[in-house]
Amino acid sequence: MTEYINEENKEMKVGDILRNARTTGRRKRELSTIAKQLCIREDFLQALEDGNYSLIPETVYILGFARNYAMELGLDPDEIVLKIKHELGLETGKHECENKQEEAESINCSLPETEKKDKAFNWKKAVKSIQKNWIWLMGAMIAVIIAVILLVFFLPDGSVNTSNVTENSVELSGGGESGSVKYNMQVRESFGTENAENAEVVLQAIQESWVKVEDRRGNTVFSRVLLPGDIYYVPSEDEYKATFGNAGGIDVWVEGKIIPKLGAEHTRVAGISMSASDLKKGSQQ
Repeated sequence: MTEYINEENKEMKVGDILRNARTTGRRKRELSTIAKQLCIREDFLQALEDGNYSLIPETVYILGFARNYAMELGLDPDEIVLKIKHELGLETGKHECENKQEEAESINCSLPETEKKDKAFNWKKAVKSIQKNWIWLMGAMIAVIIAVILLVFFLPDGSVNTSNVTENSVELSGGGESGSVKYNMQVRESFGTENAENAEVVLQAIQESWVKVEDRRGNTVFSRVLLPGDIYYVPSEDEYKATFGNAGGIDVWVEGKIIPKLGAEHTRVAGISMSASDLKKGSQQ
């Protein structure tokens, strides 16, 4: 079960809480072991424990890594993320961010009002810039028009060859069915591509989520934090089970069709059969 941060830990830094959870009690674990299991670089986890957040490139990764690290250690991920935001000076009122949107949006809504105004688009400056540089803009437009005309005349039949363009579609041939899957989000990165030809089940992250897939002997075949847009082709030749750190952030496609969510947002679920038949039965109940 997830442990909530007790009164004694409330005054502690996030790094101390994480380190104590990892190194005390009956389940003492090495940092390198957890890094391999979560597919997060060991130096990033060390940076979280040291409170040296500058070593992690972007704030959204700091919060995402911390959330998954906290879940792996049995801590409450929301409490850990909230404390990190406070340490980074990003904490805001609950009325602004209590809908728990993805971390990047949470960071945006925590900006001071004056900073938001500075980031607002200045139409007056834009108009003045256009008036000042209209000759260059006109030349650029003419160049674009000429380029389009040349493409139309020099390509065969005036058409663009799109045979090699693959946006969000992929062919699924497993289970005797095939179809072009139109994912709910632009594909960012694909994992398990060696299984793509026969995959009956495909996972896509629409929110940041840690995903672990094990075979029937309990061996981990995939463990990674998937970012929005990432997809994973689940092998089909064995009995696989999955654990989701954020079940509501994962779309599950079975033989080309999406099924209902396997859990709520920011909820960890484990032991889910990745068999196409089991998933279809579950979606019909």
